[in-house]
Amino acid sequence: MIVRLRGILEDVNGNTAVVAPEGTGVAYEVLLPAYYAQRLIAGDGGRIGEPITLHTTQYLESVGQGTSFVPRLLGFASPREREFFALFTSVKGLGARRAMRALAIEPGEIAAAIMARDARTLQKLPEIGKRLAETMIVELTGKVDVYADLSTRPEGSRLAAAAAAPRRDPAFEDAVTALVALGESRPEAERMVTRAVQRNPGLRTTEQILQGALASR
Repeated sequence: MIVRLRGILEDVNGNTAVVAPEGTGVAYEVLLPAYYAQRLIAGDGGRIGEPITLHTTQYLESVGQGTSFVPRLLGFASPREREFFALFTSVKGLGARRAMRALAIEPGEIAAAIMARDARTLQKLPEIGKRLAETMIVELTGKVDVYADLSTRPEGSRLAAAAAAPRRDPAFEDAVTALVALGESRPEAERMVTRAVQRNPGLRTTEQILQGALASR
């Protein structure tokens, strides 16, 4: 398996890059996550024409209704982003190519949304509907926390911290319990309370958090 590819970034077209190792006369087509493809072309010309190192993995893509398979090379900015992708695609119904398109925002931001049980944010991702967003939360909660720092945007890391911190506060749990008693499902109650605390970090008591959660409906 090819696990690393270093060469000149010749082109980025959609989610597909062309990378040519210097002095070989060979060029590789590499599928990129959507957020990373945009990062590479951002600015005046982006990184086209510059040396680049991709941390890669491979999979076989079914074509012709499964009559044949085509090898695809997938590229990531770091080994940890590649690890996140492997975990992301462990979700039932989320294949490799679909996942590459779904990764429109950085892994740290997706991890934060999962930690916060924020299905609405996940549904904004390409290829992700309501049912798949809920499945992602169920299957990945407790597994993605270590990837919450994988964001080049400061707001991504702040969102991850806000998503994780309230769960250590007894008032958070008491507010969730109160919402469940009022008829909300636990995932929805946790989402409501998390959103309230993120919007107003000054909420401290169970009553304050509960009022904020109900007001944010």
